Parts: sequence; structure tokens; C-alpha cells
Amino acid sequence: MEPSRTGKAEDGKSNVRAVERALDILLCFTTESDLPMTEIAERVGLHKSTVHRMLATLEDKGFLERDRSSERYRLGMRIWELSAHRSRSGDPAVICLPEMERLRDTLGETVSLYVRDGSERIRIQAVQSNQAIRRVAPVGVRLPLYVGASSKVLIAFAEPGLAAQMMASEALPQGFDPQSFREQLEEIRRLGYATSMEEREPGAAALSAPVFDRSGRLAAALSVSGPAARFTPSIIREQSALVVQSATRMGAMLPG
Repeated sequence: MEPSRTGKAEDGKSNVRAVERALDILLCFTTESDLPMTEIAERVGLHKSTVHRMLATLEDKGFLERDRSSERYRLGMRIWELSAHRSRSGDPAVICLPEMERLRDTLGETVSLYVRDGSERIRIQAVQSNQAIRRVAPVGVRLPLYVGASSKVLIAFAEPGLAAQMMASEALPQGFDPQSFREQLEEIRRLGYATSMEEREPGAAALSAPVFDRSGRLAAALSVSGPAARFTPSIIREQSALVVQSATRMGAMLPG
């Protein structure tokens, strides 16, 4: 007897759901380098026994590795093998790195590159300051779009409608002022750069400029950040032209 069409559809949905769960587990490692099984289960909202089976499969295929002494999981070599074969020909994180290093050497502060992904921004490249007291910017971190210099750049120079969509989100924190934010966006478009002083993190300041590719499309946000005690508003204003110029040079290297 042939299986019913309903049975085939249910099997297909089950297979897709299994793939989604496996990917959800792997995505847990976008913010952490290693995690115990219990925390992974909490993050993906699945029973421990289900997560245990999926972790065993991912480990068997090489996508995860398990530290048997601590029973914590981390990304396996298969992930890095896949990454090595990813095309880098138009990758801003690779193309812009030399200019980011030059800017870091000129200004002495940490330089980062961000792109927007939905309602978040992702740091895709970073060059750390060489100073003893500095902002440490790990690559791959996701941050909200409603706060920070780079976030404001990614909204101010994005396609029309993104700002309104973002400000209608239920994820905005209590006390968020849409009118003040709109005024900031207008000022950023006029100046060509954005600043933030201890908006997202106490004691930190940042300056950000848009990176447009050769077709004029917003490709990324270039950011320079440092301790607020050293990276003061007056210094930020003095250095804004250098950051804008670096962002322009980066854009000229990116394909349209």
C-alpha cells in the first residue's frame, strides 16, 4: 500500500522542522563560543532529550564539538570548512579591512563595520585599538537598531520606510521617544555621520558614517568607538571628516 498524500505532507513538515531545530541550535553560537546542553535547550525552547539527540547528530557530522570534561559544546571544524569556501570577492568585511586598519592607526580607537539584518545590526569586521584602555568589539555580535551611532546611520540612509517600520516595532524599550529619534535622523542625514555618547554602553562613545557602494546603495556603517573619557564630543567632531572620508574610500572599492 502506498502512503497517503497526507502522510507524505506530514513527513515533509517533520523533516523541515528538524532542519529548523538544528539551525536554531547552531544559531545559539552567534553570541557565545561554547554552551552547555541545558542552556541550549532553554534558548531553543525544546526538551532536553530532543536537544541531546540533535546535538549528538551535529557532533557526529562535525558541525559541533563537545568538551567531554565540561560537557560544553562549541562550533566544529565543518563550520570553518564551509566558511572557507564562501565567496569573498565582494565581501565588505574583507575589502574594507585595510582601510579600517589605516583608520585605526590614524585615530587610535577601535574601528568596526556593521550591516543591517532585519531589526538588528551585525558587526561583520573589527580592528581593535592598540591602547591599554579600549573598546573591545567582537565580530558577529548582534545589536538593536534603535540605539547607537551605527544603528542610526543604518536607518537614516536606508530605503524609505525603514525608520517608520522600526519605530512601529513592539520591541522598542519603554521610554523610547520616536519624535526625538526622527529629529536625530534628519540631523544625521544633514551632517553625513552619527554620534553616540553612552547610549548603549556606559562609558563608551562612537562616531559612525555610511558606506555606499558604487551604485549608491547603503552597504554598511563604519564606526569608530572608544572610552567616553578619551573619545570626547569635541574630538569626535574633529575626527568626523576623517571617518567620512574613510567610508567614502571603502565605498569606492565595493561593487555596485
